[in-house]
Amino acid sequence: MDFEALLGQVNNFVWGPPMLGLLLLTGLYLTLGLRLMTVMKIPYAFGQLFRKRNPETDGDVSPFGALMTALSSTIGTGNIAGVAAAIAIGGPGAVFWMWMTAIVGTATKYSEGVLAVKFREIDKLGQHVGGPMYYIKNGLGKGWGWLAVLFASFAVLASWGTGASIQANTVSDAMNSTYGVPPLATAFVLAAAAAAVILGGIKRIANVATGLVPTMAFFYVGAGLIVIAMNIENVPGAFSLIFKSAFGLHSAGVGISIGLIMLAMQKGVARGIFSNEAGQGSAPIAHAAAKNKDPVNQGIIAMLGTIVDTLIVCTITALVILTSGVVSAECLPTPANVQDLLAGVQVAGCETSAPLTIAAFDSVLTGIGKHIVTIGLAVFAFTTILGWSYYGERSAEFLFGEKIILPFRISWIVVVFFSAFAIALEGEISNIVNLFWLAADTLTGLMAAPNLIALLLLSPLVFKLTKDYFDNLKD
Repeated sequence: MDFEALLGQVNNFVWGPPMLGLLLLTGLYLTLGLRLMTVMKIPYAFGQLFRKRNPETDGDVSPFGALMTALSSTIGTGNIAGVAAAIAIGGPGAVFWMWMTAIVGTATKYSEGVLAVKFREIDKLGQHVGGPMYYIKNGLGKGWGWLAVLFASFAVLASWGTGASIQANTVSDAMNSTYGVPPLATAFVLAAAAAAVILGGIKRIANVATGLVPTMAFFYVGAGLIVIAMNIENVPGAFSLIFKSAFGLHSAGVGISIGLIMLAMQKGVARGIFSNEAGQGSAPIAHAAAKNKDPVNQGIIAMLGTIVDTLIVCTITALVILTSGVVSAECLPTPANVQDLLAGVQVAGCETSAPLTIAAFDSVLTGIGKHIVTIGLAVFAFTTILGWSYYGERSAEFLFGEKIILPFRISWIVVVFFSAFAIALEGEISNIVNLFWLAADTLTGLMAAPNLIALLLLSPLVFKLTKDYFDNLKD
């Protein structure tokens, strides 16, 4: 058995029914426990995002800066290459399960933000540090210290895989295929740019993210809406295909395939979590640094990350692909090939990842679309590299103390460089990209489990803090 097939089996186990159920049911439980607050209070959340605050409030960055830092790590290759891979491997139905993950994920992300501020600490360098490892340690008590260590360990590994390797490799692939830029040149530029920001810490990361993320998201979403408008007659068919595929209905017959349902759920939930990170436990590490004394108020801001990332940006990418007609019927999952796809074996000759999204945009915006996607991918991936470097750094600090910060930053820059250069060492680029996606999915699942356990155990506190907050608003 080759390594890719073995990793595919491990990934299927990690993202099997137990993890899918834990993610979705935790989000649903929190949504109901909060009495649909995370859905009903979305307008209020946007209002709080731009509210004037006391600059002297404890924290390292503004609440908006914390959200942009969190979004910098979520709006990335998952929105462009990840959505394409989900559709190519899991079928259009994967989009539906991405939506479901996002809707219940708002409650998950809200709860993470609340607990991050509630149980954060100040380290020896005077920085505000927090996240799942801290709310496990300080919220659940010493007896749960092993779970905090487990989360932090998975987070460090996931940061190298999800935050550095995949981002750098995908940018290098896109720049090479679109502009013919040598991987070595991309590797040098990415590593140098990352070093210039990362070595400045969370304040510099937040400043860069605050400028880059909203600007690039505006241009990417705008271009996507133009493509969708040009193919407006295909939009109803795209939505129909998404809903039918989500429940195992194949176009060649009327029977329901359990395998197709599981494949769509697996890839949709995995890509949804990879993209918006709800339940993964990464975003609360950024929100713990916010200049906001009120845990509930920061949680309300935190939940906006899921809405922007998945319900807006990912949906735009999905509709661009499905309305443009670049995915042929032969490349979609069927009852005949579903077992191979579940095992990680891709349909031969079919595009996936970033090239599929580029083809979809360029089908309408000929000569322009590919530049929008490639540049958007590069900028989004770069900001993801920045955001995830902070997550990995804080997790490493939790495990080894402040002395690990500089060595970790150096290791991060090295991983970015060699991951970007890696495509020059592999003849079949699609194989290495698929391998990276499988590894990232696996690490994401392993990282989410300890965090979800903590969220469930601390949920009564989240419910109480939320009730008290909104009761006080009425007074």
